[in-house]
Amino acid sequence: MFLSRRKCNWLLAMFLCAGAAMQPALAHDAHEHQKNKWPQAALQAQAVAEVAQDTVTITLATEISDASQAAVAQQLSKALDDVMAQAKAEGKDKVKASSGNYRIWPMSDKDGKISNWRGRAEIILKSTDFAAASDLASHLSDRMPIDNLDFSVSPQARSEKEAALLQQAAQAFKDRAQALATAFGYDRYDIRQIDLSGEGARYEVASAPQRMSFAAGAAAKVPLEAGTEKVIVSVNGSIFLRSDKK
Repeated sequence: MFLSRRKCNWLLAMFLCAGAAMQPALAHDAHEHQKNKWPQAALQAQAVAEVAQDTVTITLATEISDASQAAVAQQLSKALDDVMAQAKAEGKDKVKASSGNYRIWPMSDKDGKISNWRGRAEIILKSTDFAAASDLASHLSDRMPIDNLDFSVSPQARSEKEAALLQQAAQAFKDRAQALATAFGYDRYDIRQIDLSGEGARYEVASAPQRMSFAAGAAAKVPLEAGTEKVIVSVNGSIFLRSDKK
C-alpha cells in the first residue's frame, strides 16, 4: 500500500514537531538529573569599607508672613531671585545652587477664618569644596539663614569604592564556596546562581545631619566637619557541590 505525497509530508511534519517538543523535556530531565545528582548550597559573602563623605549639602530657608497670599508670593519670589543670583555669581563652578521646597499656606484665627498667609522657600547649596560652600552660605545667611547641613559621598567616589568592593566580595564568595565544598568532602563546586541585591550595595550614614539656624545679619563662618559612610557590597548565590570521584 503506497501513501500519497501529501500524506507523507503530513506524517513527516508531525514527526518533526514531536521531536522538537521532546527537546525541552529532555533538557529539563537533564537539569533535574544534575540537580538530584549533586547537592546544592546557598551562601553569602560581603565586603565592607568606610568611605569619607566628600560632599556637603547646605539648605538655606526663609519664611515670610503677610496679610495676602499675593504679597507672600511676591516677597518669596524676590528673596529667591536675589539670593539665587548671588549664589550663582559667587559660587561659580565650586558650589552648585538649586531651588528647594516652596510652600505658601493660610493661617486661621480662633473662628477658623484666614487671618494671614505664610510662605517658606529654600535654596540648596551643594559642593565638594567645603571651604567655598561655608563662605558662600555665610554670605547669604543675612537674607536666607542656614536651616540644615547634610554630608554624603559623591557618586564618583561611591562608584569607585563599589568596584573595588565587588572584587573583594566575589573573591570572598569563591573562597567560602570552596571551603564549604571541602568541609563536606567534595573536591570542588560549580556556581548555580549569583545575585546582587538591588544595585549591590547599601549605605549607612555614620554621622547624623546637622541642623542649625542663624539669626538674620549673622555672618559667622559655618563650621563643616564631615563623617564617613559604611559601604557594603553583598554577593548571594547558590552552588553545586561536586566530586571528581566516580
